[in-house]
Amino acid sequence: MSTDATGIPTRRTYSYLGPAGTFTEAALGQVPEARDQIWRPVRNVAEALTDVVEGRSDAAMIAIENSIDGGVSTAQDALATMPGLRIVGEYLVPVNFVLVARPGVRLEDVSLIAAHPVAYAQCLQWLSAHLPEHAHLPAASNVASAVGIVDGVSDADAAISPPGILEHYDLELLASGIGDNANAVTRFVLVARTVAPPAPTGADKTSLIAELPDDHPGALLELLEQFSTRGINLSLIESRPIGDALGRYRFVIDADGHIQDERMADALLGLRRFSPKVIFLGSYPRADRAIVHYPERYSDDVFVEARDWLRGLISGEPEA
Repeated sequence: MSTDATGIPTRRTYSYLGPAGTFTEAALGQVPEARDQIWRPVRNVAEALTDVVEGRSDAAMIAIENSIDGGVSTAQDALATMPGLRIVGEYLVPVNFVLVARPGVRLEDVSLIAAHPVAYAQCLQWLSAHLPEHAHLPAASNVASAVGIVDGVSDADAAISPPGILEHYDLELLASGIGDNANAVTRFVLVARTVAPPAPTGADKTSLIAELPDDHPGALLELLEQFSTRGINLSLIESRPIGDALGRYRFVIDADGHIQDERMADALLGLRRFSPKVIFLGSYPRADRAIVHYPERYSDDVFVEARDWLRGLISGEPEA
């Protein structure tokens, strides 16, 4: 823990999509160093990251990818356009939903359900089976749907929310586990101001964003070859429009490995020579702690030996 000028310990501040009870709060709860610190609820991803850039928070927890819907475009676009940020960790949160209502309401009383559109889509099969005549009232967030019921400002009879909502509000649990995919997971990342990456663990991931130099046949293949020719697996690649012209895209990439790995460093050098803009978002431990495996011909020793061989040729050393 850091200290102020008088030596008194100071608490760190973490921004997260609030209010209390969200999946983002559950992700922040997985960060050991965030416990007993200040948690600052915000309204959106841009606000959370702006807190970090402007120094109001030491780090922000944001959702970056969902196993059902893919990448979170608002987070990807914010990381692409806000300089001075670095991902320092990732966390996985199972996405389970509950149906809640004011105390005394029964399931058979429900006809209007408040829900964030994404949550509603992920529970549609359950709703069609158990409440086939219901209507949907869109909500701004998974927690706002329930808060509106508590505050009496919503006309809904019930709300779809994360299970954590029951720890913060007096609500009746009508049904649990109503999501259509029991294996749904959201990936969150902890974002801080730019710092040196943590030391490699052998179970690491590197995130970056790259643009193509121009639109020509094989341009994307050339970008991908920077990784494939060095034995690096990509666990995520998604395109996002740059916004300056139709048909111009940036690519959000997650690559298995750490920037201090020789193969990853070599790939990033190749990518830098190829792409007009590369944004390094960070190298950090994988949430699942799965060890990254690669062919022996791409080990660090092979890259080091190749560089030593080249230096020897340049210096005129006799070949063994």
